[in-house]
Amino acid sequence: MPDITVRVIDVYPYRFVEQGAEFLLLQRAADVAYAGTWRMVGGKIEPGETAWQAAVRELREETGRTPRRLWALPSANVFYEWEHDRINVAPSFAAELDADPVLDREHDAFVWLPVDEAVHRLAWPEQQRLARLAYQLLRNGVPQELTILGPDTS
Repeated sequence: MPDITVRVIDVYPYRFVEQGAEFLLLQRAADVAYAGTWRMVGGKIEPGETAWQAAVRELREETGRTPRRLWALPSANVFYEWEHDRINVAPSFAAELDADPVLDREHDAFVWLPVDEAVHRLAWPEQQRLARLAYQLLRNGVPQELTILGPDTS
């Protein structure tokens, strides 16, 4: 029977422009896993971290930025790794950024895109679904109870 684990997180960075929200995608460098693919921010939860703390740390590591606002998506990325017979449940977050990223060694390019174009570049169906969910919540209003960090928190 497969193990079920919470060991990784996803973060969907966005910004507001005149036309609405745009999502940040990072292109993986040639010498790292998923080389050449466009992805949002993601990474492992370190010992002693909460999932949201891992999201903030990974965002800083991969973009050089601290979120203006961070909120939890009311859904998770669930995927199976056959090599380890493991089902991963990845808590997912959205993070508003005020500036372009400063790329780390894992990435060699970035792009800001409207949600439909971002979804077209994301390879995994669950990540596509979660990007659309983040956009829907941005359009309809993010419930206050989902906000972890930002101008609406004390």
